[in-house]
Amino acid sequence: MNLLQTSATASAPDSPRLDDVSALPPLRLLTFSTLFPSPARPNHGVFVENRLRHLLAGREATATVLAPVPWFPVTRIGGWSRPAPVAALEQRHGIAVHHPRFLALPGIGLWSTPAMLHAAARSWLRAQLAAGTRFDLIDGHYLYPDGVVALKLGREFGLPVVLTARGSDVSQLPAYPGPGRAIRRVIAGADALIAVSEGLKEGLVALGAAPERVTVLRNGVDLDLFRPPADRAAARAAHGFGDEFVLLSVGLLIERKGHDRIIAALPAMPDCRLVILGEGPERQALQAQAEALGVADRVQMPGAQ
Repeated sequence: MNLLQTSATASAPDSPRLDDVSALPPLRLLTFSTLFPSPARPNHGVFVENRLRHLLAGREATATVLAPVPWFPVTRIGGWSRPAPVAALEQRHGIAVHHPRFLALPGIGLWSTPAMLHAAARSWLRAQLAAGTRFDLIDGHYLYPDGVVALKLGREFGLPVVLTARGSDVSQLPAYPGPGRAIRRVIAGADALIAVSEGLKEGLVALGAAPERVTVLRNGVDLDLFRPPADRAAARAAHGFGDEFVLLSVGLLIERKGHDRIIAALPAMPDCRLVILGEGPERQALQAQAEALGVADRVQMPGAQ
């Protein structure tokens, strides 16, 4: 079952259940997620954008993206700085992407964000519906806070909701009492659920989802971008690598990505070089760790690529 078949079976109760989605009119998706690229953060949630682009290429669906962005009124509060400005509306690969602002409260965002995000998204959606725009389904990504808000919007405006679980929303956030309760409600209330791996499906089932309600739809790989080079040795030389073993770690420089664990293992792997691709607040801490362990000459952090 693909995403369109999942969406079709999640439509209104009186909709026909068709295996041949080509017999249906194009599904009008409202893709909702704070995980979506913008000029300020071009790699943020790019996996959501990529899946949507490939889905729309089949011409069996159309989409409008609602990707709210955090905002707070002062330039800096302690270690928090105001996010870079983003246009309220942009076109990305022919898709309209809307970026309404929602108030982000530093330090308490884990608990306050659902209400702030909901207020911004509801106001935007009301205006769209008043202007005559119609949607068939909400395609939400990440269960908390995005899924919480997507489910509220679906109930308020009579739209079915398909939610995609993407990682820490299943593996980590449920351990927090407030978010955990909200995530379980979302799992129970969504019309259909998607997991990007079998492991996440198992996590959803452990949190109360019926197995038959969860479709596994893995993130795809663009083989035009990611493929073995014709001349492996030349490719290594072009990046300054010799014969040593090169370990690549890709992800935000934040604690839960575990880059520090790989650095901690390097003293036991003297012939290994580590390349970390990503940006984030842990850069200085990771550099200090590498220096303290005497492996700084074997750790490269060229930033996001």
